[in-house]
Amino acid sequence: MKTLTIARRELQAAFNSPVAYIVAVAYLVFTTVWVFFLNQFFAQNEASLRIYFTIVPTVFIFLVPALTMRSWAEERRMGTLEVLLSLPFREGEVVLGKFVGIFGLLLLVVVLSLPLPLFLSRMGVFDWGQIAGQYLGVLLIGAAGISVGLFISALSTNQVAAFILTGLALVALTLAGQLPEAVGLPSWLSAVLGYVSFGHHFDSFNRGIIDSRDLLYFLLAIALFLFLNVRVLMVRKSS
Repeated sequence: MKTLTIARRELQAAFNSPVAYIVAVAYLVFTTVWVFFLNQFFAQNEASLRIYFTIVPTVFIFLVPALTMRSWAEERRMGTLEVLLSLPFREGEVVLGKFVGIFGLLLLVVVLSLPLPLFLSRMGVFDWGQIAGQYLGVLLIGAAGISVGLFISALSTNQVAAFILTGLALVALTLAGQLPEAVGLPSWLSAVLGYVSFGHHFDSFNRGIIDSRDLLYFLLAIALFLFLNVRVLMVRKSS
C-alpha cells in the first residue's frame, strides 16, 4: 500500500508537468516516422515488426532520462526529499514506489503504440507470439533503464545533470555489445561487454525468443540498481 501511494504520487507529478505528454508524443511520432518513412515498411514486403522494435532501445536512451531525471533531483531541489524520508516509509518502499510510478507511465506509452501492429496486421500475417516477445523485451529494457535513471537521479544535484548522466550511462549499457565489432578487442572482453549490454540481451526478444538467461539478466539489473538507489537514500538519511 505504501509503495502504491508513492507510485500514485509519482504519476500525478508526471502528468502535472508536460514531461509525460512530451515523452508519449515523441515516442509515438518518432517510431512511426522510423517505420514508415525512414525504413519504408511497405517496400520491405515482409510481415515483421523487427524494424520497429530494433530502434526502441536507442529511443529509450533519450526518453528514459526524461522520465527519471526529476524523480530524486527535483525532490532535493524543492527540499521535499527530507520530508519524504521522514515519513514512516522504508527506503525500499519509497524507491519501489518511484519505480512503479515511472514504469506505469512507460507502460502507458507502450500501450499507446499497440494500434500500430493492429493496423499493420490487416495487411499481412504476423506472428503474434513474436510480437508479444518483442513487447516483453521493450518493457524489460525500459524497466532496466528506469532503475538506472533513478539511481543516477539520486546521486545528481539537478535535473539536467541527471538527464545527461543517465543518457550517457544508457548509451554505454545499450551499445556496449556493439563496441567489439567497431574496435578489435580480446574475445574475453568482447564476451564481458556483450553480457552487460542491454542491447545484446534485447536482441533475443526482438527475434521473438524469450530466453530465460536474458529475462534473468534484466531482472537482476533492475534489482541491482534499485538496491543501489536504496543504499544512496540510506546514506543521505543517516548523514
